[in-house]
Amino acid sequence: MKQKAYAAAGVDIDLGNKVKSTLPQLLASTHRREVLGKVGGFGGLFALDVKKYREPVLVSSVDGVGTKLKIAFAMNKHDTIGADLVNHCVNDIAVLGAEPLFFLDYLGTGKLEPHVFKEVIKGFARACAENNCTLIGGETAQMPGFYQAGEYDVSGTIVGVVEKSRMLNGQKTVKCGDVIIGIASSGLHTNGYSLARKIFFEQLGLDFKSRVVELKNTIGDEMLKVHVSYGPLVQRLLKRFNAKQSQVKAFAHITGGGFVDNIPRVLPKACDALIRKGSWDMLPIFKIIEAKSGVPDEELYQVFNMGIGMVAIVAADKAKDVLKFIRSQKHDAWVIGEIVKGSGETRVV
Repeated sequence: MKQKAYAAAGVDIDLGNKVKSTLPQLLASTHRREVLGKVGGFGGLFALDVKKYREPVLVSSVDGVGTKLKIAFAMNKHDTIGADLVNHCVNDIAVLGAEPLFFLDYLGTGKLEPHVFKEVIKGFARACAENNCTLIGGETAQMPGFYQAGEYDVSGTIVGVVEKSRMLNGQKTVKCGDVIIGIASSGLHTNGYSLARKIFFEQLGLDFKSRVVELKNTIGDEMLKVHVSYGPLVQRLLKRFNAKQSQVKAFAHITGGGFVDNIPRVLPKACDALIRKGSWDMLPIFKIIEAKSGVPDEELYQVFNMGIGMVAIVAADKAKDVLKFIRSQKHDAWVIGEIVKGSGETRVV
C-alpha cells in the first residue's frame, strides 16, 4: 500500500488517530460527574454546579515544564513530566483558594512516538486523578523539522473555582507579625533546570546516570522527582482554619523566581517577608548546589525553591496549630520566617 503524501512529509494522521483511540481508557480515572460529552470533540464540556456557590469565581493558569524535559529525554523516562505539569498548575490556582475542575494539555513533537505519548498522558491522568481534576481535552501536534529528533514540548491549562468571599488576598489580609511556614518540596520541582544542568553536567562533570553519594540516587533520577501537589493540603487547611475567620492569610507557590519574586506577590506594600536561612532541613541536592556551584546565595534563592515548594502566611497565634496540622498530613514543614515592616519585598537572611 502506497504511503500517504502527508505521512511521507512526516505527519502520520492515521497513526495519530490510532494512538488517540486509547485516550478514553487512559482518562477514565480523571472523570468527574460534571463532564459532558466524550473526549475528542472540538471543545471539552463541563457543567459547573453553581448551586454549590453563592458567587463562584473561575481561576485559570497555564504553564509548561521548561528544560526539565531535557532530563526526561536523556533518561528516556516520560511518565513523570505530565504529573509535574498538572501539579504545578494545581498549585498556582491553589494559592487563591481555588479547587481544580479541569485540565487541558498540549503536546508538540516532530514525530509522534506512541509509547512516549502514552507515558506522558499517563502522567497527566495520574496527577489529575490525585487532584480530583478531570483531563477534559488536549491537542497533539506533529511538526516534522520543528523539534530535534526524540524531543517534544508540553504545556497545560487548568481551570478551577473558588467562592468569591473565600478567595485569598494576602495584600489585604497579611500584616506585620504574621508567621511564614515553609512546606517541603521534593527537589527542583520544575524550575531552575537550565542553571542546574549547567552546574551538574558542565561544572561538576556529572552524567545523568552518575550516582551521587549524598543523594543516594543518580542525578538524573533526582532531577526527575515529581513536583509536589499542595492542592489537597491547601483545601484541608482552609476548611480547618478559615471556616469562621481567615487564620491562614496567604500562600505563595515557590516556582520560577524562588522566594525573592514569588512571596512579594501576596504581600501588602508596607510589609516584607523575612526568610531565615537554616530554619528548615535543606534537601541534599540544594546543599550540593549551594556548596559547589559558586553561585551567590541571593541568586540561588531567586532561582531555586531551595527545598521549600510552598509557603503559608498565618496568624502568629495559630502558627503552631497550622504547623502541626500540615505535618499530620504527611508534609514536612517548618516556621521559616515572619512578616515585618518594609516595602513589599522578600529578605533572605
